[in-house]
This record gives sequence, structure tokens and C-alpha cells, in this order.
Amino acid sequence: MFARINIFLCLLLVAGLFSACLLGSTTLAPLTVLQALGGYGDPADLIIVWQIRLPRALAALCVGAALGMSGAALQGLLRNPLAEPGVLGVSASAALVATVVIYYGWVQLSALLLPLAAIFGALVATGFIAAAALVSASAVTLILIGVGISSFAAALMSLLMNFAPHPFTLADMINWMLGSVANRSYADLQLSLPFLMVGVGVLWISRRGLSALSLGDEAAQGIGLNLRRQRLLVVTGAGIATGAAVALAGAIGFVGIVAPHLIRPWVNFDPARTLFPSALLGGLLLVVADIILRLLPTTGELKLGVVAALLGAPVFIWIAFHRSVRGV
Repeated sequence: MFARINIFLCLLLVAGLFSACLLGSTTLAPLTVLQALGGYGDPADLIIVWQIRLPRALAALCVGAALGMSGAALQGLLRNPLAEPGVLGVSASAALVATVVIYYGWVQLSALLLPLAAIFGALVATGFIAAAALVSASAVTLILIGVGISSFAAALMSLLMNFAPHPFTLADMINWMLGSVANRSYADLQLSLPFLMVGVGVLWISRRGLSALSLGDEAAQGIGLNLRRQRLLVVTGAGIATGAAVALAGAIGFVGIVAPHLIRPWVNFDPARTLFPSALLGGLLLVVADIILRLLPTTGELKLGVVAALLGAPVFIWIAFHRSVRGV
């Protein structure tokens, strides 16, 4: 079942990427897209597919995969299905530090400063949440702390926006707050992808420990799990992956809740088996959402983070209500 789910999601993801190259303000014929992907056809079609639509779709895939796996790992670590980088304030903290770099113009010194700043902000927030989890076992307390971190980061970003030196800086900051993969290039992918792969790799290494944690801390220690090392791996991996995702697309929330929640019943609620399918489904969700954005008949294109919140927030409310009904 696990292998079939992954194969099915991979096929859907390939279909989603192909559709992303196919659909847009000008719809291309399937044969035209295939020829362009092969390096043949009209030069204008090659530019549309290779320089505009494909890098945008790949950016959505990478961001969704990072957020989906980070959400699944954090939920396994905290044993809380409401845990997710956006809800816990990780995305907002990463966006805040990235916004500071943009505000002061430090990004002009080195293009690497932006992803590094976003990763630093994500690591600080994730580490704070992990430390709080050691002190309090209450899921409600952790969520409230995450909401507080997110609100504080949003307030600081609003303060920076008030003092933005010129409209161009303000526009860049708004993009980071709302989240978008529009106009992303292969250069943007090259900057963020190495960090993203490191974060995802660290989370993958931690997968067996997540299964042990589902038995409880004492039982996990009893079978030889190093709790401190496990928490460090998940916090570091989620921080790096989320920071890289924010550096690429800005703050996008709720993907890390929706993807693991849909996957979990199909893998017998095993945290280790949830990671990889959650990454695939998270990437697929953002690719499809971005296609829908481009097809909506609006005067200005909506931001991907706004749509993700509109779709993900009701799911978050439903999960929270379902847990309260069960008395969890």
C-alpha cells in the first residue's frame, strides 16, 4: 500500500507539472508542450515553457514538498496533528528575518543572505517551540505559543512596512508576507534548493525515531531512542527546509497540516511512513493551487499564500473541532 500511494502521487505530480506547462493566460497544445520540453518547436513556446511556466511549477513543487514533510515531522515530534510551520510561527519568523534583510538592502551584498536569513529565523522559532514542548505537554499551550510567535513576527513585519524607504521595498515585503512563486527563475531555485535538500534529508534521517516517539517518550527511550538527538534532528531539518521554502516563495501556511492529515490514514498513522507521501502531496497541492491562480479571471493575480490559507484554515478548524469532540 505504501509503495502504491507513492507511485500514484508521483504520477499525479508529473501530470500536475505537465498541466502547469500547458495552462496559463495562453493555453498551449499538449503536443506543443512536449516538443518544447524536448527542445524543439517555436522559440516563443520554448521561452513560455522553459523560462516562465516550468521554473514556477518547480518552485511550487519544492516549497510544497518542504512544508508538507516539515509539517509531518513536527506533528510526529510533538504528537499533535495541528503542528505545522505556519501555525507554529516558523514560516512567519523566517519571513520576518528575510524581510529585515530586504529592508536594509543586505541582499545586495550576497544573494545567499536571503535564504540564510530565512533559515535562521525558522530555526529560532522551531527551537523555541521544541523547548516549549519539553516544558509543557499541552497541545493547546504549544499552539498558543505558536500563534503568539506568528502574531509578534507579523507585527514586526508591519512595523517595517510602515517605515519602508520606497514603494519597491514595500512591494517586496508584501510579497514575502503573502507568499508567491510568480516570476521565479532557475537562479532562485539554485539558491534555495541545496538548503531545502539538506533540510529534507535531515528529516528523512529522523523518520524511524518519529515512529518510536508515537509510543511515548519513556517507551521510546526504553527501546534505545536518543530523545535529545531526535528533537535536534527534527528541529534542525524542519527549520532548514521551512527557511529555504520561505526564501523561495515567502510565507505559505497550512500545507503542512493538510498534506499529512490526508496521508496519515493511508499509512496506518505511522509517522515515519507519512513523511515522503506528505512531501509529494504538499508539492502537488501547491502546483495545482498555482495553476488555479493563473486561470482565475481576476484583474490581478492572487497570491499563493492567500489561497493556501483560504483552503487550509477550514481544515485546521475542522481538525481542532474534531479533537475537541473526542476530548483530546
